[in-house]
Amino acid sequence: MKKTLLATAIAGALAASGAQAATVYNQDGTKLDIYGNIQIAYYNTDNADGESQDGIADNGTTFGFAAEHVIYDGLTGYLKLEFDDIKADEMKTANDATDSGDQAYVGLKGNFGDVRLGSYDQLIDDWIQDPITNNEGFDVSDSTGAHGGGANQETDKVTYTSPSFGGLQFAVGTQYKGDFDSADSEADKGGSNASFFGGAKYTAGAFSIAAVYDNLDNVLYEDADTSEVDSVGNQYGVTAQYTVDTLRVAAKVERFDSDIEDGDDTNFYGVSARYGYGMGDVYAAYQYVDVGAGTFLSELDETLQDEQDRDETYNEVILGANYNISDAMYVWSEYAMYDRANDEGDGVGVGVTYLF
Repeated sequence: MKKTLLATAIAGALAASGAQAATVYNQDGTKLDIYGNIQIAYYNTDNADGESQDGIADNGTTFGFAAEHVIYDGLTGYLKLEFDDIKADEMKTANDATDSGDQAYVGLKGNFGDVRLGSYDQLIDDWIQDPITNNEGFDVSDSTGAHGGGANQETDKVTYTSPSFGGLQFAVGTQYKGDFDSADSEADKGGSNASFFGGAKYTAGAFSIAAVYDNLDNVLYEDADTSEVDSVGNQYGVTAQYTVDTLRVAAKVERFDSDIEDGDDTNFYGVSARYGYGMGDVYAAYQYVDVGAGTFLSELDETLQDEQDRDETYNEVILGANYNISDAMYVWSEYAMYDRANDEGDGVGVGVTYLF
């Protein structure tokens, strides 16, 4: 399950904030919460052959624990342990490669900022991709899906996130992998390795803009000819969003620079809007995907370039709505069009979520 809804959408806000969590212990500065949800969905999508497939599936049922302890005034230790029953169901869109399941991390937070260690979502996912589409079943594609390393990027990380300095915040981190093996990475690099990712975000009232870079140094491939193992490339992007009353609009420019032999550099240009109507949200997104594109800056000088010089382009559209039955339960429906051959990935989904 992925969602970032407006606070006015009751169920969405509860899902995002954990407000439904039950506090089972709160004494002497230590607090323990238990939370979760049950998600069931029906999907009807087209496969690579253009054939319609449908079925009922688990949509990311979650059970988790969150705890924190006040070490002293201004310094708090915390943990999160979350189990996600996310299944790789071919009836769901193959364009979202970031669902990996469990999260487990510990951290310290205070006036100095926040330090986190463990397994959790990528920074580029939280700051760049989620504001565009962070929906129930269908999302537009992104640079993580382009290289297919989403699950591997979520593990074995440490991240420092600064406090806000007049609206400016930054985050830096690394993913450390030791003694690679094929079960934990895309290829055997033979030894330990540390990647780098970082970003900055500026917020001024209802407007925010964020930029993130990830060198993907632990998302690996092996050259079939030379047997050399190296990083698949780099990913980076910029997202701006603005919220007025119950309307949020966002725009994204994202890129995957491929270092894979015969691999495709890919640009993503997306816009989205989400409106809270009182009992839920309605939302929509459009994205233009340019596979085999030049860099952002070089494209500004290519206005006379023929479309045939590019490899592939796609127009992606996502439409959706949800309705809150109660503070703890909501239903949703979504439609997706990805502009691929044989309408691959296109489809509809409906579902129900119960939060506890």
